[in-house]
Amino acid sequence: MARALRIEYKGAFYHVTSRGNERKNVFFARSDYLKFQAYLEEAGKKYGYFLHSYVLMPNHYHLLIETPKGNLSKLMHYINGSYTNYINRRKGRSGHLFQGRYKAILVDCDKYFLELSRYIHLNPVKAGIVKMPRDYPYSSYRAFIANKKENDIVHRELIWRMISKHLKASAAQYRAFVEQSIYGDLESPLKDVYAGAILGGKRFTREALARLKHDVLYREEVAHRRQLQAEFEADEILSLVSKYLGKSVDDLASGKGDLRDTAIYLVKRYTGMTNRQIGEIYGGLSYSAVGKICKRFSEKMERERLLKKKLNALIRHISNVKG
Repeated sequence: MARALRIEYKGAFYHVTSRGNERKNVFFARSDYLKFQAYLEEAGKKYGYFLHSYVLMPNHYHLLIETPKGNLSKLMHYINGSYTNYINRRKGRSGHLFQGRYKAILVDCDKYFLELSRYIHLNPVKAGIVKMPRDYPYSSYRAFIANKKENDIVHRELIWRMISKHLKASAAQYRAFVEQSIYGDLESPLKDVYAGAILGGKRFTREALARLKHDVLYREEVAHRRQLQAEFEADEILSLVSKYLGKSVDDLASGKGDLRDTAIYLVKRYTGMTNRQIGEIYGGLSYSAVGKICKRFSEKMERERLLKKKLNALIRHISNVKG
């Protein structure tokens, strides 16, 4: 069975969720919610992570977390394992409580954290459990709209500073930010998740994939591996080209003329990416535009001997490094 990619490193941010087996409830009484909150707090002391937002729904939960020690797997094994053992003892049952592995999406904090926090806190409203997020007792929302310290397990300052430069005004401004979206058709920020594993822009995705060992993306059990391989290989090519030409990767992606066309031609030649995927790297070029660029560049290379000579030298360099 395909398994979601795990990217762990010190200082990473994640949106984590886990659902009950067969979508059945995992919380059955108020005491269960409180016990899970206690495990979240204990995990903070044991593994040194920061919890930035959360909601505990009857059959699943959402967490926004930061791992200064790069220990996501150990942290989540402790939380889910401890809570499963607790429920099994309390209800005289055995076996799995949660459906498969937890899902962890690596997040570009600066770009998506504030939106994700709002999405999490509106879950009980969108599910029809309460009319206002502050009426739901098993989330961090009440802590965010109160100036005083209400919930020791949540670190509010990061998200508060995203909503206001003045911390004293943050609670009121965060409340307005969330509650003005209650009656609108709010899109989930998770719609932008790449390959089921990464939520961020092109640069963030490239940097995240660069942290992996090359063979990880070629393991059959990794979900979305073809999409991830193409992105990883494109990143390799662009990195090699940028070093050879003495230009930054961003220059290759945003430039025009031979600089951009060379990079597009080589990415097309050496990776399994489609024209549409390549176009996304280069500012949203259409698939037909990418095809025309590759054709024109190939024809130009045949006409201009100096360009062909330079390109062949670059191709030899890439082949030697990748070989």
